[in-house]
Amino acid sequence: MSKTTTVADSMELLQLVSFTIEKEEFGVDILKVQEINRMFQITKVPNSPSYVDGVINLRGRVIPVIDLRTKLGLSRKPHDKDTRIIVVDLSGKTIGFIVDKVKEVLRIPSNIIEPPPSIASGINTEYITAVGKLEDRLLILLDLEKIISGEEQIQIADIS
Repeated sequence: MSKTTTVADSMELLQLVSFTIEKEEFGVDILKVQEINRMFQITKVPNSPSYVDGVINLRGRVIPVIDLRTKLGLSRKPHDKDTRIIVVDLSGKTIGFIVDKVKEVLRIPSNIIEPPPSIASGINTEYITAVGKLEDRLLILLDLEKIISGEEQIQIADIS
């Protein structure tokens, strides 16, 4: 009796939440995502970094909210019906990230991702962990831990 193992049996699947900013599609590990919310009232905080839109009251918890467009070096855009706040856990701190639109939850095989190219247009490459090659598009995988440095996490924690 011989047992054959297919490539699909041994392939690790990555579960990601995909979203768009500008015309690019990004993905983050679903295990980091606590929830996804429609836009609601953001309270501005004086003297906060330019990429911090303010704070929100999420069921009694004060959560700092970061405009991911600004943090990635892109221009701000007015919020619309598709704008969402992705609430994530970063090193035990809860932070909201504003994105243009949440697309879907994806399960992709780990063998279709590659290291990021050395030159990525317009986005700071230190935030990119990999690029997923889907059938009809590319998916840029972000490392949210790197987007907010340790010093920035402390600064943001002081806001909330």
